[in-house]
Amino acid sequence: MTGGASGSASGGLHGRASWGLSQAAVVRIGRLVKRLTRLRGGGTALPGLVVERLDPHFLARVLGPLAGGVIVVSGTNGKTTTTKMVVELLRASGLAVVTNRSGSNFTRGIVAGLLDELDPEGRLLVDVAVLELDEAHAVKFVEQMTPAYSLLLNVSRDQLDRFGEIDYTARLLENVARATSTGVVLNRDDVLVGRIAHHLPPAVEVRYFGLGAGLRADFPGDDHLYGRGSGDGASPEPRTVDVLLAGLDESTATFAFGDVLQAPVELQTYGRYNALNAAAALSLVRMVLGERADDGVLMRALGALRPAFGRGESIDVGGSELEIVLVKNPVGFRLALASYARREAATMIAINDSYADGRDVSWLWDVDFTELSQVELVSGSRAFDMALRLQYDDVAVGRVEPALKSALEELLRSPGPKRIFCTYTAMMKLRHLLEPRFDLVSID
Repeated sequence: MTGGASGSASGGLHGRASWGLSQAAVVRIGRLVKRLTRLRGGGTALPGLVVERLDPHFLARVLGPLAGGVIVVSGTNGKTTTTKMVVELLRASGLAVVTNRSGSNFTRGIVAGLLDELDPEGRLLVDVAVLELDEAHAVKFVEQMTPAYSLLLNVSRDQLDRFGEIDYTARLLENVARATSTGVVLNRDDVLVGRIAHHLPPAVEVRYFGLGAGLRADFPGDDHLYGRGSGDGASPEPRTVDVLLAGLDESTATFAFGDVLQAPVELQTYGRYNALNAAAALSLVRMVLGERADDGVLMRALGALRPAFGRGESIDVGGSELEIVLVKNPVGFRLALASYARREAATMIAINDSYADGRDVSWLWDVDFTELSQVELVSGSRAFDMALRLQYDDVAVGRVEPALKSALEELLRSPGPKRIFCTYTAMMKLRHLLEPRFDLVSID
């Protein structure tokens, strides 16, 4: 691997934590807290918080020795799916990879996820770490650890109570890129992300992924949503694209690597936005692998990829399909509706306003719901807000049931295909309810 991590932690891997504990002791305590949290039905935050309090340099101690360093994936939309794609493509290419599999993209969630991957001495016996990071927490992460590579996907209005306007979010991503030591992959067609290249030192390699000209209208960005064209009225700068999404017919995607058109691939990750996520993942993996990249291996692995949990995940419910689709901002919801709404299914929308979702749900008024003719169930802590929004678009609502468990039970009794559009915490709750019933892999 080239471009190993340059982050470091005082005391080294086997140094003492701030409480005088060895690294192995910190890991044992963290694992104990994690087991107790699971017994109580809790999430991933508490074990990570305990470990961070015991050893503020835990991440740097654990990740610093990796030969291939750390890869950071960030941006407003598509982080979890793209991270999974990067991980699976690297594994198909022969690398041992660790990642934050639960999708918890705050630093304490990453810490908690790593606890199960460590050997008894507190070491990660892998080549590289691929970490999905929330935009704000990515900045905190790079203060502790220098990533070797970063992949920056897009900038959209998301959780205005946390991030404010998109220019602030773009600055957060710029800080991540500036902290990266070896290579950065950027979205050519997102004006704010593309401009980050101007602020990077010459020693850092920059590559781009992007859309063929005929596809740009099918991928409206944040500024298209508000009627201002692309970015601040500017078009994407003309740049050489490493991986281009050249064609898309339903779930069949055609990519070009530089000037070389690849054979079409049938994606298992349904949704047009996932085809662009795939272009991003391919570009990053080609950068990391360099001359060792095998185009055939990468394309076969891409075609075999299944969706990340809750991101278009399909569950067999008595012979009928249940799809879970994460939505969390206007652009993401609009793209999800464009991909899914015309496929007939009994539909539920679950909207929560917990911290991880964003307290401000006014963004629902920026989504055009007219592609939906009917929604059988509306649920979540902001169910009535959602039902009111649908009423203004003349979308028929069967019933409002704020309790997620009751709404899910009612939906599961519906005949035929079923679909849930849901915000993050609603998705996590629903997924936990479904796990034991349908023998799903746990996301903790």
